[in-house]
Amino acid sequence: MLACQHERDATAQTPLSNSPVVGDSLRSTSVDSPVRAITHVPTPDTLRGLYVNRWAALGRKFTDLIGVANRTEINALVIDVKDDRGFLLYRSSIPLAREIGADTADGHWLSGPRLRAILDSMVAHDIYPIARIVVAKDPLLARKKLDLAIKRKSDLKPWLDKNGDPWLDPHQRAVWQYAADIAREAYELGFSEVQFDYVRFPDEKRLVTETVYPLAKGRSRAQVIREQLGFLRDTLKPHGIRVTADVFGLTATDTSDMGIGQKWEMFVDQVDVVLPMVYPSHFAHGTYRIRNPNAHPYAIIDHVLKDVIARTDSVPNAARIIPWYQDFTLGQPRYRAAQIRAQKKAGYDNGFQSWILWNPKSNYTLAALEPRR
Repeated sequence: MLACQHERDATAQTPLSNSPVVGDSLRSTSVDSPVRAITHVPTPDTLRGLYVNRWAALGRKFTDLIGVANRTEINALVIDVKDDRGFLLYRSSIPLAREIGADTADGHWLSGPRLRAILDSMVAHDIYPIARIVVAKDPLLARKKLDLAIKRKSDLKPWLDKNGDPWLDPHQRAVWQYAADIAREAYELGFSEVQFDYVRFPDEKRLVTETVYPLAKGRSRAQVIREQLGFLRDTLKPHGIRVTADVFGLTATDTSDMGIGQKWEMFVDQVDVVLPMVYPSHFAHGTYRIRNPNAHPYAIIDHVLKDVIARTDSVPNAARIIPWYQDFTLGQPRYRAAQIRAQKKAGYDNGFQSWILWNPKSNYTLAALEPRR
C-alpha cells in the first residue's frame, strides 16, 4: 500500500532567513491589470523537472535552482502556488483568497515585482514554469469556511485527520472552483501549466465510518473525483490552460479507488497529463514480490510503468503520463545518484522520457542529472 501523497510539504519546509521582505501588493500584476503582455514558455517535448517548495521560491534558493536548470537537463520547475497548508505564493486578486488571508496568513509571500522577476527569469532561460495547486488538503480554507469541510457523522463538525487538520470535502464544487480560480490567475501571471495535487479524499481508513457526505447522492468517490477533474478541465481549457494532476503511484496497480477516489481508468482521460508518484519507498514490503521495494528502484519503477501502459492503453483519449521519481531518503538504503539514475533508466526503458524529481526540501542530487547539451 502506498503510504502518502506529497505528505511532507509543510513539515519539511523551513522559513529561509534570507527570504525577501514581504508585504507588497500584487495588484499591479493581477489577472485584472497585468503590467505588460505575458509570455508563456512552450511545453517541452521532453519535460524534466524539479519540485520547488514555497520557501525555496521565496528565497535565494530559487536562484540556485535556476542555475541547476541552466547547467543540466532540467527544463521545468514545479512551484508551490498553493501549498498543503492553504497558503498562496503571492498576493492574489481572488476574493476568497483575500477573505481568508490565504495570500498573507503566514506573513511571507512574493511581492509583485519579485514574482515578475522570477517568471521573467524562467522565460529568459527557457525554463517551463508549472504552478502546483493543492486542492482538498487545505486546512486554512476548511477552518475559515466550515461548510466546505468534511463532516463527522456523529455531530456534523469538521472531521480531523491524524494531524488534527480538517480537509475540504471533494463533493463541494466551490472547492474546485477556488482551485480553478487560482489556476487561471497563475496562468495569467505567467505560469505555463497548472498541476493539481491532492485531488482526492484523505487516505485514512477510519474516514469510511466517521464521515458523512450529504452531496454524494449515491456517487462513488471515484465518480466524484472524475467529475471534479472534468470540471477543472472544462473550466480551464477554453483559456488555453494545460491541466495536469498528481496521483498516488499505486493507482496504476491497484484496481480499486484505494478509498481515496483515485481509480486509474476513471481519471486518466480527464486531464492533459497524469503524474503518478511512483516513489519506491512508498510501496509496501512484498509489492511485486520484492521484499524491500525501496532497495530496488529500477525494478519497482519498471513494474509500475508496465502497469501504467497496460491500464492506459485501454482508455480512449487518455492523458500523457509523466512520472514523479524519488530524490529523498526514506528508509534504507540512502538515496544517492545511483538510485535516482536507476529510476530514470527504468522510465526510459519503458518509453517514458519525461519525469519530475521530488524532494520535499527542494535539495537535489546533482550527480544524478545529465549536463545540458
